[in-house]
Amino acid sequence: MLTRRRFIGQTIRAAILISAGNTLTSFLPGTFLLPDRKKIRLRFALASDGHYGQPKTDFAVTHANMVQWLNKEKQDRGLNFSVINGDLFHDKPELLPQVKQVWDGLSMPYYVSHGNHDKVPEEMWKNTFGYGWHHAFDLKDCGFLILNTADIDGKYICPDFSFAQHQLQQYAGKKHCFVFMHIAPAKWTPNAIECKGLTDLFAQQPNLKGIFHGHDHDQDGMKELGGKHYFFDSHIGGNWGTPYNGYRIVEVLKDGSIFTYQMNATASVQVNSNTI
Repeated sequence: MLTRRRFIGQTIRAAILISAGNTLTSFLPGTFLLPDRKKIRLRFALASDGHYGQPKTDFAVTHANMVQWLNKEKQDRGLNFSVINGDLFHDKPELLPQVKQVWDGLSMPYYVSHGNHDKVPEEMWKNTFGYGWHHAFDLKDCGFLILNTADIDGKYICPDFSFAQHQLQQYAGKKHCFVFMHIAPAKWTPNAIECKGLTDLFAQQPNLKGIFHGHDHDQDGMKELGGKHYFFDSHIGGNWGTPYNGYRIVEVLKDGSIFTYQMNATASVQVNSNTI
């Protein structure tokens, strides 16, 4: 029989606590316990790179699994929303309504960002999801920005600086601010793009607590630049990346601190198939 601590140690890849004073503390798997659910003010999940429709991949299975895993997160500890952070489908525009139908199976609200393989006109994107490639929303004294990092042909581009600047100014009075963008804006990997103006802007925003990326399927950790934390979440599907399929959880606690951890969802399924 697996204890709660052992279960967490097997399924959570790494955890990071960002204190109210922006001090960062890292934890190794098995060295921490999740905060009491009563301490959570807001909780959301991130998953990226489903590549729905990619040939020679089990895209239907990986998507069904991720919907099941996220719905279980909603049932167990609660989720206010999820973000599918780019590359929802693989190149072909006719796949967009199909993958939308899949994600509509989530039991919580969800948002999407545009990835380099999501090769559809922005108008089609807006007609499908109700907002364009750049979007912003707020919830429970937190501001959230979704930024676009690719054009219709899949070319990597820096997000609209004016939009980002304006929205960060609008959310300057929020307790916390978070950004979602598919491609990382610093050359940490060969697949990233340099957007120095944007990272400088992020560095100047005191309440910006996390920038979240997909795109690099083999990345599931954190990078730091200008005092800001940039997180990755592995991959939902596709034909390369970490040896597991995963997602990231962010818990905003009532004391102002933020707890985030990466889930090895593949191992979670194996653990849950036993008696816990």
